[in-house]
Amino acid sequence: MKQRILVVEDNQPNRELLCDWLESEGFEAVSAENLAQSYAAFEIAAPHAVLLDVQLGREDGLSLARWIRQRPGLRYVPVIAVTAQAMSTDHQRVIEAGCDACVSKPVNFKSLGEQLERLLNHAARVLPRQ
Repeated sequence: MKQRILVVEDNQPNRELLCDWLESEGFEAVSAENLAQSYAAFEIAAPHAVLLDVQLGREDGLSLARWIRQRPGLRYVPVIAVTAQAMSTDHQRVIEAGCDACVSKPVNFKSLGEQLERLLNHAARVLPRQ
């Protein structure tokens, strides 16, 4: 069974690029372009990890990270912020919001892949899926 990764990104080309890359790496990619679609995706099935754009148009993407961390059954789902905001203060803000890691745009897919693998392995040790 493929691991399901939720891509939350309001920019369609970026969303498609991330989904295409995930599928080429053997994951099942599920996408959402806003917070409402993100919450709906969780209602269908919790993903194994989330790639989260920090700024979703006028919506704060980090509110999804905070929402995930407040739910006991989801607290170990890895969340990786994907952002154009690369300053150290921005990085600290995304970690404080509940993200496990932060990658800058344009995305370095080798680095993203390494972080995703590390976080998925950790999550599997902490809370194995049935």
